[in-house]
Amino acid sequence: MSVELRAATLADVDVLTYQRDAMFLDMGYAADEVSAASDPARTWLVRALADDLFHGILAMVDGAVVGGLGIVWLDLPPNMHTRNERRAFVINVYVAPAHRRHGIARRLLETALAECERRGVDVITLQPSDDGRGLYESAGFTPSGELRLHR
Repeated sequence: MSVELRAATLADVDVLTYQRDAMFLDMGYAADEVSAASDPARTWLVRALADDLFHGILAMVDGAVVGGLGIVWLDLPPNMHTRNERRAFVINVYVAPAHRRHGIARRLLETALAECERRGVDVITLQPSDDGRGLYESAGFTPSGELRLHR
């Protein structure tokens, strides 16, 4: 199976939204919750792609999109971990079920990490699903503490 990777464009917003929704459904979120977040997420993706706040990478097999991920670029003050102001947050990692366990997620992640390096970003964060944790740990990601407040 030959897999090609390419950068997402504004023309890919619908497929990015579909993959995001499918990822959350696969993770066990309720369909009504995923549906309620879908349109606002699509609106955000349009703006974020246009403003270069989001970089999407898509995996293609025989001309069809079978997977993808996104990188959200964050501007934060330098700290003990980096002197850079730019950080990366990897989101929406998804591979269609029929194409899983063929190394596509790993290639997507490696390409994302290369894009981060190209842009001089040295701190990359993500929130793994249980299924993805092994991939990320094998790539060098380590657990970090985070607290969240929902209001």
